[in-house]
Amino acid sequence: MDLNADMGEGFGAYTLGDDEALLRVVTSANVACGFHAGDPLVMRRTCVAAATAGVGVGAHPSFRDLAGFGRRVLDCSPEEIAADVAYQIAALVGVARSAGATVTHVKPHGALYNLIAHDETRARAVARAIVEVAPELAVLTLPGCVMAHEASALGLRVVPEAFADRGYNSDGSLVSRKLPGAVLHDTDAICARMVRLATTGQIETVDGHVISLQAESICVHGDTPGAVAIATALRSALESAGVWVAGLAR
Repeated sequence: MDLNADMGEGFGAYTLGDDEALLRVVTSANVACGFHAGDPLVMRRTCVAAATAGVGVGAHPSFRDLAGFGRRVLDCSPEEIAADVAYQIAALVGVARSAGATVTHVKPHGALYNLIAHDETRARAVARAIVEVAPELAVLTLPGCVMAHEASALGLRVVPEAFADRGYNSDGSLVSRKLPGAVLHDTDAICARMVRLATTGQIETVDGHVISLQAESICVHGDTPGAVAIATALRSALESAGVWVAGLAR
């Protein structure tokens, strides 16, 4: 099981999350590419730190939405989305390679991630952008969603992902951040549900149902309060349950 976290989400003089501490725990880092957070220097520092820690890095492209942290759906055409995603991936790949970091994957961020889980046209645009820029990279996305199918159809490696600190609906989608139960904070409960997921392929939804959910990577959001403690406890719990925690590189 891969353990990933969103990183490099500072901007200029501002920082968000404790990337240095998270890099001692996770196996993959999703690095913001400047559209929802991050800038060239933050990107480079994050990639250097990831390389030093032996953690794989991936592009974390977003809508062009610094003010909204990429959590607002913008009215962009598929062509605009494809161009913006290609631009962000190319930037991250270049920075990472210059920093000696291993580039392993692409994981869209926030509103874009959720949109392409069900919007076929825009999912196809994102998948094509990845193929055109870096077809060797894996794509992290929700299991069985539209983006997973579009990426697979174009020959991309798809890594189904689960979220440790997010609530789930009965259809396998994430609970909207506008609703109660969207973000989880109880470390023990988070660890228990992720161990259950990793060992049985099942997870409890926000309304108490149990659904099947196959995942090869688990995300802990770097901006969630207590993220380092959650990630540390989660890795320990997974390994204690006999789950091998390893990165995405092949």
